[in-house]
Amino acid sequence: MELRQLAYFIAVCEELSFSKAANRCFISQSAISHQIARLERDLGVPLFERSTRAVVPTDATMRLLPLAKQMLSLESAIRATVRTTGHRIRLAANMSFATRSLSAIAAARAAHPDAEIEFVIKPFRQRITAVADGDCDLALIRGSVEQPGLTVEKLWVEDLVIATTRGHPLATRESVTLAELSPYPLLLPPEQEQVLLHTVIRTAFADLPTGPTFGPPIPPDHTATMELINRPDSWTLLYADSPTEGLVVLPLAEHRLRIPVSAIVRTDARPSPILTTLLDNLHRSR
Repeated sequence: MELRQLAYFIAVCEELSFSKAANRCFISQSAISHQIARLERDLGVPLFERSTRAVVPTDATMRLLPLAKQMLSLESAIRATVRTTGHRIRLAANMSFATRSLSAIAAARAAHPDAEIEFVIKPFRQRITAVADGDCDLALIRGSVEQPGLTVEKLWVEDLVIATTRGHPLATRESVTLAELSPYPLLLPPEQEQVLLHTVIRTAFADLPTGPTFGPPIPPDHTATMELINRPDSWTLLYADSPTEGLVVLPLAEHRLRIPVSAIVRTDARPSPILTTLLDNLHRSR
């Protein structure tokens, strides 16, 4: 039994839907179904009655649910208890923030030599939960979030770029429009894993007569570069500071696609000179 399985179990209980729970946990539906099935095998009891219309908790589920919530609360309490007060900061992010984060961490540690600053890799939803529970002091996210007890501080805005292979029919153009890209397959991760990218695309195409033509979703263990090479007629969106070796970056003629980056902190967190310095350096990294 793993703690992440209990987190997925709680999400399915509260959503009564594997697809909604997967979206909430920012993983695929097949992945969350697989983990719940593993948990059922470990416990030796069915936890949900599944049908095409409904997900119904079993009696065992109702007995397990309060204990599962207690386990996750205990994990957060353990992490918060053993942390060194005042001199340790935990920053939750993903690898796409690594360059900016490590630069800001280095500057903060130069200003506070006795500080210990951890860079913790977590998926989107787990970053939010980690700050809310006190396990992490700060989280970096793209977009925003509305949750009681949390404060959102806008840091910078990132540009998105259009990327293709050199063999794409539009690769030699000095710039392209979304209308010109529309007939060609757009490769993105599944929407439940990259909600913000899909929202940006839908908004950008909203006023056009035709929307994007979506190709097959990029699997979690594949890269956009490899998928483009396998489908040279396709295109994708990349963050402006993403590696683009072997690809062609095409400027958009009509407007820019942009995504805000925000810092999430607890509203009731005590002011910390180290955290303030870290946030200041993240602001300067824009």
